[in-house]
Amino acid sequence: MLSRKASCNSHGQDSYYFLGWEEYKKNPYDEVKNSSGIIQMGLAENQLSLDLVESWLESNPEATGFTNGESTFRDIALFQDYHGLPAFKNALAGFIARIGENKVSFDPNNLVLTAGTTSANEILMFCLAEPGDAFLVPTPYYPGFDRDLKWRTGVEIIPIHRSSSNCFKITESAMEEAFEHAQNQLNRTVKGLLITNPSNPLGTTMTRRELNQIIHFANTKNIHVISDEIYSGTVFDDAGFISIVEVASQHKSSHNKDDLLSRVHMVYGLSKDLGLPGFRAGAIYSHNEVVVSAATKMSSFGLVSSQTQHLLSSMLSNEKFVREYLSENRTRIKNRQQTLVSGLKDLGIKCLNSNAGLFCWVDMKKFLKLNTFEAEIELWRRLIYEVGCNVSPGSSFHCVEPGWFRICFANMDERTMAVAMRRVRVFVDSMHAERIENMKSQFGEGERKWSALALPCSRRFEMIEGMEI
Repeated sequence: MLSRKASCNSHGQDSYYFLGWEEYKKNPYDEVKNSSGIIQMGLAENQLSLDLVESWLESNPEATGFTNGESTFRDIALFQDYHGLPAFKNALAGFIARIGENKVSFDPNNLVLTAGTTSANEILMFCLAEPGDAFLVPTPYYPGFDRDLKWRTGVEIIPIHRSSSNCFKITESAMEEAFEHAQNQLNRTVKGLLITNPSNPLGTTMTRRELNQIIHFANTKNIHVISDEIYSGTVFDDAGFISIVEVASQHKSSHNKDDLLSRVHMVYGLSKDLGLPGFRAGAIYSHNEVVVSAATKMSSFGLVSSQTQHLLSSMLSNEKFVREYLSENRTRIKNRQQTLVSGLKDLGIKCLNSNAGLFCWVDMKKFLKLNTFEAEIELWRRLIYEVGCNVSPGSSFHCVEPGWFRICFANMDERTMAVAMRRVRVFVDSMHAERIENMKSQFGEGERKWSALALPCSRRFEMIEGMEI
């Protein structure tokens, strides 16, 4: 006999987001060994600046703790309590502040170290909600939240629906609707609202006005706000990044008995900005002393290794490295994002305007046979098996509109990106040809009507869709 937890299927692994990874692992692309394999464009991993980290490690071998001389091996090998190394917490607090251009300082005593942001988000659910309680989450949202927030905690996710009509901006009416639906129709107690800023999968940041709107809503409802800011260091436009901690600290209209800051919590990790997902280095930041205390105790189930903390404390304390890395990393992300956006634009495929992240939110509705999620999954299967590119369908992010896909661009080299774009071009050409043939068979062979075949790729669908048949 197994427990209900072991037997249930609520983990979320049956999502097409994760199924795409499984298909990739069966037939991974390799430039030499398997040039016809599937290219992984469904993994938001930052490999663009790993050479900078590698170069620093080569110049600072003592950071590993295993060098000759005054070795720190014994210090990091023996027992460490779950509060974490003070040197690492100090360095991480400084690094987070630096990402936000030091507009707000972060107290290391308010940090709880966790084994990545997966652990951080789950711990906060355990701290803030009971099984059966609800958290509001704007759609589209990271598919892993169905696992991280719900699976072991018993918390329910109530979607705040966003659409392309306003570029997927969150609105007060949408928040109110979700809140009322949870309270009145589902009889759920809403304990908080969780956002990702920058957004995964949109690749956009929230403005100060939007963040104030969210804080005002949460303050009015007397609920918590969690901001997952794991992509904050990827923001590449001049506006920069604004943390929820900064906005909350400046928010004046708090009429609730409890202090507003005690209900605002931030999650961060080094998987995206530094490209170190294997290090499992995450953190919770909160001004709530009870949350910090409880979360610290819970973190003992998923600690960051002492060696990892020792290495990262040395790296993040190096001001010259941090300054140069953040600047160069943003430049590389921006250049790669522009490569993907311009390449897709040449094919007549539009992306949501974005300024952060390791991916683009791509509108491929024109390739759907019908405006349905079934047609979206059919297109997804073709992209994997015919094109050989694993991209993630919008429905796996709980998007309310069929036809959106998240395409990652930072987990491959330039040659692989070029191969992927050539494959997509061939596919788009074949889709154009299919549509032309279908229209010919249905409406006849008039030569003038089908001159669209000779147009550049980016104009063909516009021509076809505008025809008077």
